[in-house]
Amino acid sequence: MKHDFSYFIREGVGNLFSHGFMSFATVGITVACLLIMGTFSLVAYNAEMLLRTLESEYEILAFIDDGNSAAQTQAIGRRIAELPNVKSVEFITRAEAMTAFEDRTLDDYLRANISEDMFRDRYAVFVNDLNLVNRTADQVRAIVGEKNVRVDEDIAGGFILVRNVAGVVSFALIIILLVVSVFIISNTIRLTTFDRRDEIAIMKMVGATNGFIRWPFVYEGFLLGLLSAIFAFALQWLIYASVAKGIDAADTLKFLDVVPFGSIWRPVAAIFGGAGMVIGIGGSLTAIHKFLQV
Repeated sequence: MKHDFSYFIREGVGNLFSHGFMSFATVGITVACLLIMGTFSLVAYNAEMLLRTLESEYEILAFIDDGNSAAQTQAIGRRIAELPNVKSVEFITRAEAMTAFEDRTLDDYLRANISEDMFRDRYAVFVNDLNLVNRTADQVRAIVGEKNVRVDEDIAGGFILVRNVAGVVSFALIIILLVVSVFIISNTIRLTTFDRRDEIAIMKMVGATNGFIRWPFVYEGFLLGLLSAIFAFALQWLIYASVAKGIDAADTLKFLDVVPFGSIWRPVAAIFGGAGMVIGIGGSLTAIHKFLQV
């Protein structure tokens, strides 16, 4: 039997409108699933960006002995900068260290009673890979001395642990929600397909191939998924922009740097469109499979 794709499209669109309530329910449920997946994914993405920012600010402090000359201090900086995992090295004078301490502390007594003599010149060493921070710290110690290096290994380990756990949990939840969405739309389309089981059986008996019968349902699922993706994307943008505006206006949340949606809308739209079509087509194929076994 010759395949006429215009017939498939007409049948798919016709099925969409002939089961108006079920189509509406399918789109609504799929939009909800996509919104949950999208919201969680965007939260995970922003958390990842925040972690990367914090990781980029993580530093190993290498203190310089007071007896070193300016030339010796510069030579130490060059040797540290040449280490394989070092991204950058910043020299901080004792005066700059005192100013930074004053800016951070809330204790007026401490601010009033500190002097430059209490501080030492140091290098702030920034690394490329936090997983190698211990090795890098040992290499810095070999240059400036065992007691002249300060590194907080617990903080580095915490960053790595949080990043890994967040990645695994995000991936697992997204896969679970995707499977649930396919299951929901599959059962919804199966209800509409059940009314046409006799028609499908007759088409099989007169020689219609499985592909000929299947294609209208594939188009129906495609349209349902695409419509769901469009509505979900528009709602996601609105929700994201509202939340970002609220966070920006809250004084207690100034430390949270939310990625502007305008800079990520293209990949988000592509993901929503792809997920919607996978859910729609996958649900349709799953639903029609049972009724083709006649």
